[in-house]
Amino acid sequence: MAVVGTWSRVCVLKDISATGAKLEVEGSTDVLTSREFFLVLSSTGLAFRGCQLVWLDGPAAGVHFIHDKRKSAS
Repeated sequence: MAVVGTWSRVCVLKDISATGAKLEVEGSTDVLTSREFFLVLSSTGLAFRGCQLVWLDGPAAGVHFIHDKRKSAS
């Protein structure tokens, strides 16, 4: 989902680690060129991760999770 909520895509989580994930995106991946977006992990939207696009290969995308530096400082 876009940071500002202007677009969303259905995707399949293919692989995940503490720092990032590999996704298979349904539909156009053109919107991912915005580079930063949210990966929504629950149907209610309460579980999500901020992401930055690392690579794109057809429908497959690699993302790095963006961590809030303010939270890690405490």
